[in-house]
Amino acid sequence: MRAHAVLELLAVDDFDAALTAGLLDAPACVTCEPRCNALLAAARDAQLTALAARDRHRARDARLRRRKAEREAARVPKALPTQTPALPAAAADVLARALAKARTPR
Repeated sequence: MRAHAVLELLAVDDFDAALTAGLLDAPACVTCEPRCNALLAAARDAQLTALAARDRHRARDARLRRRKAEREAARVPKALPTQTPALPAAAADVLARALAKARTPR
């Protein structure tokens, strides 16, 4: 009898209610004519195909978003140091002497 309830819902184009009533796992009715069971099987197959397509679309969308984020992360330049490191004291002394020597007239 569940197959009949699902078919009645499909007849009025209420797919949500048909899914809730068990469209995807409704058994074929043994007392019905073959056309009735064929309609149920066709509706079930169409819904399974649509659900599979939706899953593939969602997976593709997630994959594209992940790839885009990876590309954008690769484009961001590495952070440069904000300051140049200070010279060691010995190097600063050598530089100061060289500058003083260069500035004195000969």
